Amino acid sequence: MKKFRKVLDGLTTSSPVNPGGSPGCGSAAGTPSAAPTPRELEIQETLMSEHFQICKTVRHGFPYQPTALAFDPVQKILAIGSRSGGIRILGRPGVDCHSQHESGAAVLQMQFLINEGALVTACADDTLHLWSLRQRLPAILHSLKFNRERITFCHLPFQSKWLYVGTERGNTHIVNIESFILSGYVIMWNKAIELSTKTHPGPVVHLSDSPKDEGKLLIGFESGTIVMWDLRAKRADFRIYYDEAIHSVSWHHEGRQFMCSHSDGSLSMWNMRNTAKPFQVTFPHGKTQRDGRKESCKPILKVEYKTSRNSSEAFVIFSGGLSYDKAGRRPTLTIMHGKAITVLEMDYPIVDFMVLCETPYLNEVQEPYAVVVLLEKDFVVVDLTQSNFPIFENPYPMDVHESPVTCTAYFADCPPDIIPVLYSIGAKHKKTGYSHKEWPVSGGTWTVGSQTYPEIIITGHADGSIKFWDATAITLQMLYKLKTSKVFEKPKTGDMGRSADLVEEDPYAVQMISWCPQSRIFCVVGISAHVILYRFSKHDANTIITSLELRLQCEMEDVISPSDTENTPCFSDPSGHSPQPQPPSPRSNTPDSVRDSIPCLKVKDRMIRMPPGYQAELVVQLLWVDGEPPQQITCLDLNSAYGLLALGNCNGLAVVDYLQKTILLCMSTLELYGSADPFQRLTRSPRKNRQSTSDFCMRGLSNFYSDSKKRIRTSYQSLTELSDNQVSLDLERSKSPTSAPYTPSLHNDPRGTGEPVSNLRSCHYSPVFYLLDNVKGPGRKLSLPTDLKTDLESRENSFSRSRSSSVSSIDRETKEAVTTLQFAESYGRKSDSLPTPCLWVGTSLGLVLIIPMSIPTDEQERQEDPVTVAPTGTVLMLKGSVLRFGFLDCGGALINSPYEVWRDQHAPDDPDRPRKRKLVNFSPSSSQEACGDGHLAVVCSERQAKVFYMPSQACLYVHNITESSFVLRADVVSVSNSVCLACFCANGHIMILSLPSLRPLLDVSYLPLTDMRIARTFCFTNGGQALYLCSPTEIQRITYSQEMCVNLQETLGELFTPIETPEAQNRGFLKGFFGGNAQTFDREELFGEASAGKASRSLAQHIPGQGGIEGMKAAAGGVVGDLARARIALDERGQRLGELEERTALMMTSAETFSKHAHELMLKCKDKKWYQF
Repeated sequence: MKKFRKVLDGLTTSSPVNPGGSPGCGSAAGTPSAAPTPRELEIQETLMSEHFQICKTVRHGFPYQPTALAFDPVQKILAIGSRSGGIRILGRPGVDCHSQHESGAAVLQMQFLINEGALVTACADDTLHLWSLRQRLPAILHSLKFNRERITFCHLPFQSKWLYVGTERGNTHIVNIESFILSGYVIMWNKAIELSTKTHPGPVVHLSDSPKDEGKLLIGFESGTIVMWDLRAKRADFRIYYDEAIHSVSWHHEGRQFMCSHSDGSLSMWNMRNTAKPFQVTFPHGKTQRDGRKESCKPILKVEYKTSRNSSEAFVIFSGGLSYDKAGRRPTLTIMHGKAITVLEMDYPIVDFMVLCETPYLNEVQEPYAVVVLLEKDFVVVDLTQSNFPIFENPYPMDVHESPVTCTAYFADCPPDIIPVLYSIGAKHKKTGYSHKEWPVSGGTWTVGSQTYPEIIITGHADGSIKFWDATAITLQMLYKLKTSKVFEKPKTGDMGRSADLVEEDPYAVQMISWCPQSRIFCVVGISAHVILYRFSKHDANTIITSLELRLQCEMEDVISPSDTENTPCFSDPSGHSPQPQPPSPRSNTPDSVRDSIPCLKVKDRMIRMPPGYQAELVVQLLWVDGEPPQQITCLDLNSAYGLLALGNCNGLAVVDYLQKTILLCMSTLELYGSADPFQRLTRSPRKNRQSTSDFCMRGLSNFYSDSKKRIRTSYQSLTELSDNQVSLDLERSKSPTSAPYTPSLHNDPRGTGEPVSNLRSCHYSPVFYLLDNVKGPGRKLSLPTDLKTDLESRENSFSRSRSSSVSSIDRETKEAVTTLQFAESYGRKSDSLPTPCLWVGTSLGLVLIIPMSIPTDEQERQEDPVTVAPTGTVLMLKGSVLRFGFLDCGGALINSPYEVWRDQHAPDDPDRPRKRKLVNFSPSSSQEACGDGHLAVVCSERQAKVFYMPSQACLYVHNITESSFVLRADVVSVSNSVCLACFCANGHIMILSLPSLRPLLDVSYLPLTDMRIARTFCFTNGGQALYLCSPTEIQRITYSQEMCVNLQETLGELFTPIETPEAQNRGFLKGFFGGNAQTFDREELFGEASAGKASRSLAQHIPGQGGIEGMKAAAGGVVGDLARARIALDERGQRLGELEERTALMMTSAETFSKHAHELMLKCKDKKWYQF
């Protein structure tokens, strides 16, 4: 190996690789460059293309913009439809499935085929879909597209295969569920109403069959017309014309009366014996005014009328109906039970609700036990069995969006003890007062898979809160919640000046998080340019939070001479505090022009009692400088073994020693290079007029980016094109900046239309941060829809034709942002023989700097002696903004960063076991004996990936990831006991590259990037998993591992479980004889093709599903499926035999009665003469 190293060094000295790489080096993907090849390293790459496949695994959170609700009372599973065409099916914890209509049309209504493992959905594109739930992933069996009419309401009677469909024209059609074909039987609106009626009744808003007689169909029209249609006679039994519009209808279980809800906030009760007028009209929330009239009320959108055995009084449950004069009242659900009226206020508007009952039969006493309430942003289940109506504790993670999510982090294969510890701390702060009964939505089955490992998802929110979630297997459970706002003083109303508007309503919004699971040290970056460092403790403590302040506000426009020390205001006092003796308070009314050396927020400076869990130890804040607000922090890294914290922004870099609470380094990026700056940047004279940036700086990075983009975007774009060719760059630099006038093309004018995601340049900010949108109120969306159809290629071509002017723009703007940071055991210089602690720094211009550090190894010395940081000027170069670093040993194994083993600093002292720092170090030389010293460094930018051999800094491999787009997120991850580079691009492509050879293993156009939310929250993790925020309320987890895709079916829950359908109650002879013969109604005979004929082909179009009925049989195949179908067939046969037996018994009784009466009459008249009659 020594011989190989000498060869490497010799070749590097004789023909060094250009910092940007030669053109041949980057032309072919994964091709070794002219530099020394790594063949002698003998790295066996085990990953192949067959190991990778993209698929969605599970979706967590509340369904975004819900529109519909359905429940199967036998299977006890629940479905929620959304405006985007999504369906979420929920059962017991672990049974959680998301499906999507390909059309993306909103789901208007859903109907379960009760206890049959199927679901019917009606969408806004006037299409009916039949979903099979007998497999783990639901599939569409049939679709029926209506061409001439809009669907408004659907009704499927229990144990019926005929679906009633009401339309906007007022017609009612009937669909066969099995074949999904329209019946020729149609109830036309002009037949339903009287011929003398001159107006159209409006759309159908309600359909239901009478509990007393299934042959009678109640049709409710929007105008207030109600028709009882006799299906056998094909005529109307009665018609009701009411003055107020109807929103819903609900039957009493005996079928003798029904209740309607109206647009004026009233409830009307109707008796079947007298339909001329309602026998009762009530305004539940309308009070009688002095003139005797009822006050106007809001519409009652839905009403449910349910009976109970234990009480003679029925439950009447409805939404809406409040009076208009009470402004500001929240949406309500009203429960009327006898004379008792309970009004439940909801936090969000009610979308739909459904009363859960013990029986699926409508003609039996309903026995309601719960109410499921679907809100716009929440999901509530109310217990009806207790008088105070408590709610059930929701087992699903429906509160991900409690405050808008601003960032995410995903950690797979965590230490096994971290989840129980976080859960035990978080359980102490759980809410109480929930119902003690079991969660009513308990359908399906789910078991934890055998191949599971601890996984944790962390979400940062707009209100400054942090949530830790247990994401093991496919579940998501809240573990612990941390509020970062408690570190700061609350702003007083009297001090709310201009600075209070700086960050609007979300001064604590979380931009980024950094977590070391082994040491349990946690860092939070906030939008107010602050960093909070937390340590974990199982004990409460009384501590004072240390605050450090940084002046990191270098403007290159002010640089006169590189050697002029007066123009380097970035260097701070070693104490970390401002040199001003008495700076003004952060929330004072100081004008922006004179605001200087103050932070945006004020840290609590008193003793604070901190509960067990994460306890704040240090706060680092960037200061205002000469009326300029601090720029947001763009990257952060912490290392618990070193005790150091590094942060960067568009001005420069700072390194903080959090053990000694001191600032080690605070420099601009230009000063970090020293004489090794690869670009000869022109100096500028000071600006005459300093325009304050306070209007945009702290209002979210998207606004700030759009302003700074006008100055830097063009220069960076040209620079990245030229950075891979040092010769052409030198030729262009030799020209005068004024030799060619700068004429930006119209295609690149930032003052035109808004910049789409695919045009955003990450040259100034890490992708996680420059995509952070405005964070205002808690209800405001954090992401805006973005048009992605703009092509980058034409813009790049326009730049390639004007390189001379582009180079002059380099001179115009020399500000350079720090985009990524990572501590590692590495080599700061080519001459180093041993690895030392280093900080790798990546910038927006594609440059990489390596900063070696000297850290005392003794624990006592580490607490007292200073850490020295010495920038060496070592520079590597790539195309595009640097995003990620990774380190491999010479065997191709991943080198993890060293860390400190967690110890509880607030635990009681134990003299036998002194608390000493225990460090775990993964040195590159510790895992390689035959290879000798050295390691491989993987550097990924938004356009390119390179692998360098350290310490010689030779470029071994280079791969141009994308030309037409740019990488948003890149991570070095472990998959199948090997390592790879995972990339997510702005054009929606997910790419996997092998390491170290950078061979493309996967390139899939997975996700069209529709908004910045996805870009801001997308992250990879080990084990072939990733996640992103697919909507403001939902987290989508995906996998790119073939093995996990294959085993996905085993990890998901079963939606359908074979259950016996409950038997109907015996009606008794008298009730059956005098109550009508509802059981004799045969829909097949009435609606079948033999009697009703065929429907018009132009009315609706049948679309077969992915597998049709054969697909359902195959999906539900196997012994379980066959047994379930056989059991259902036996149930149906037994039910029909029971009906036949009842009718036979009824006929025999009637015949015996007739025979008896005839015999009595014969005896009475036997001896009479003819004239005696």
